[in-house]
Amino acid sequence: MTKGSSETGYGVYWRAWLVLLALTLMMIFLDQASVSRPVLVSILLIAMLVKASVIGAYFMHLRFEKLSLALVVGVGLLVTGAILFFFIAPDAVRISRISFP
Repeated sequence: MTKGSSETGYGVYWRAWLVLLALTLMMIFLDQASVSRPVLVSILLIAMLVKASVIGAYFMHLRFEKLSLALVVGVGLLVTGAILFFFIAPDAVRISRISFP
């Protein structure tokens, strides 16, 4: 592997870690700010998707794989998440409508 073909060493992991740390701190501070609930949830979901992408790209080494493998993993994770959401969401709605004494 040549030096110019991909980033090597620990520097790439430190940069990825710093990005993850910055996103996490932004999410924590945003939670404390007075932001409307729909805007807060939207920003947090986008930040979580970005964090998952950074983790998959650098710590699961998908950035250095063929695009087809990265797409299979990424699409598979999104489909699995969607299936789990659609199975769990109706139960969550039902529980939220139950009045507790």
